[in-house]
Amino acid sequence: MNAPSEFLNYGPDAILMVGLNGRNWRLADYVARGGYGALKKIIAEKIPPEQVVAEVKKSALRGRGGAGFPTGLKWSFMPKNYVGDKYIICNSDEGEPGTFKDRDILRYNPHMLFEGMAIGAYAMGATRGYNYVHGEIWAEYLRCEEAIEEAYAAGFLGANILGSDFSFHLYNHHGFGAYICGEETALLESIEGKRGMPRFKPPFPASYGVYGKPTTINNTETFAAVPWIMRNGGEAFLELGKPNNGGTKLFSVSGDVERPGNYEVNLGTPFTTLLEMAGGMRGGRKLKACIPGGSSAPVLPGDLMMATDLDYDSIAKAGSMLGSGAVICMDETRCMVRSLRRLSYFYYEESCGQCTPCREGTGWMWRMVDRIERGQGRNEDLDTLTSVAGNIAGRTICALGDAAAFPVISFIRHFRDEFQYHIDHKRCLVPAYV
Repeated sequence: MNAPSEFLNYGPDAILMVGLNGRNWRLADYVARGGYGALKKIIAEKIPPEQVVAEVKKSALRGRGGAGFPTGLKWSFMPKNYVGDKYIICNSDEGEPGTFKDRDILRYNPHMLFEGMAIGAYAMGATRGYNYVHGEIWAEYLRCEEAIEEAYAAGFLGANILGSDFSFHLYNHHGFGAYICGEETALLESIEGKRGMPRFKPPFPASYGVYGKPTTINNTETFAAVPWIMRNGGEAFLELGKPNNGGTKLFSVSGDVERPGNYEVNLGTPFTTLLEMAGGMRGGRKLKACIPGGSSAPVLPGDLMMATDLDYDSIAKAGSMLGSGAVICMDETRCMVRSLRRLSYFYYEESCGQCTPCREGTGWMWRMVDRIERGQGRNEDLDTLTSVAGNIAGRTICALGDAAAFPVISFIRHFRDEFQYHIDHKRCLVPAYV
């Protein structure tokens, strides 16, 4: 989904896509807005790498791809005295249903991403990097290829950047469209030309990553926030949000709202404010349910979501996850059984099949939900579904098993009456559903 251009500038606090209207993504426009200024300052003043890491820690920037892990802490895991190449990788493999923020950064502000990656490489002593772009977005990949050529020609990437002894070579890598490649170790396997299947951890990528070298992987939005932090200071970034939740966040709002799109707000902003920015619920209907962090996050009832703030801790307290920031809004015309069936089928199709609980359990859950939706449900199905989901979560190599289980558990927990109605009456409880 493309965010309308008029919704890409949200005022002076916006840090990721400020002033962008879909046309001025070129290097000259980025530099005119102060782009690459942070990288220039770091190199000119020979700021120690550990000081850069410390500033990112101070900012309370947390991973924007879903896990929410503190970015500065993650950077500090890279071995400092390692002899040989170290890598950083940008995870632009945006395959989570409901999430479409990263592709707009690639489309409208690729140089901010590249500057953030170059600063990260300087801080961690990395010499090479990859921007792993989702296989189903070709135009954005081509734009990144154009932008990277501009950055090399201007001396912001490559050997002896800006005349210094710092060298960093960056490549765009077009993926294959598999959801599993969004998992960081499956992404590493894919870059190496192998089938995208998660690795056992430990060893973690910081000690054994791509090609067996130390590697740090961050999300597109995470790297894109770094230049602002280094220009304005970690404390200023932290103050945009709230303690432990620094900065602003891009939210991909979709579903039954008047104006679906990407919206950038300060972390800690009330959900009601974001919903108002998106024009409210379509047709003035009531919010029945909301998935606040992409399809893998537990669903929340509308009343609970309306009373929740948009930050990692507040949403966790409400019983879900901020995740990637994909806010999927559903009004009272939506059937929760049919919605879960669609989600369950996605995870059944996208399981890589490596782990038995996920390989067998995702198909089992989908078939049961499908049976309930078709009016053939059994009274024992709801307890069986909950049991199967509970035996998948936490028992797989990667988090795809959790991603498949959480929607099942939460949909049944919050909307069990709808599922029971399907079983008892062989039809949907929602008469207005079409």
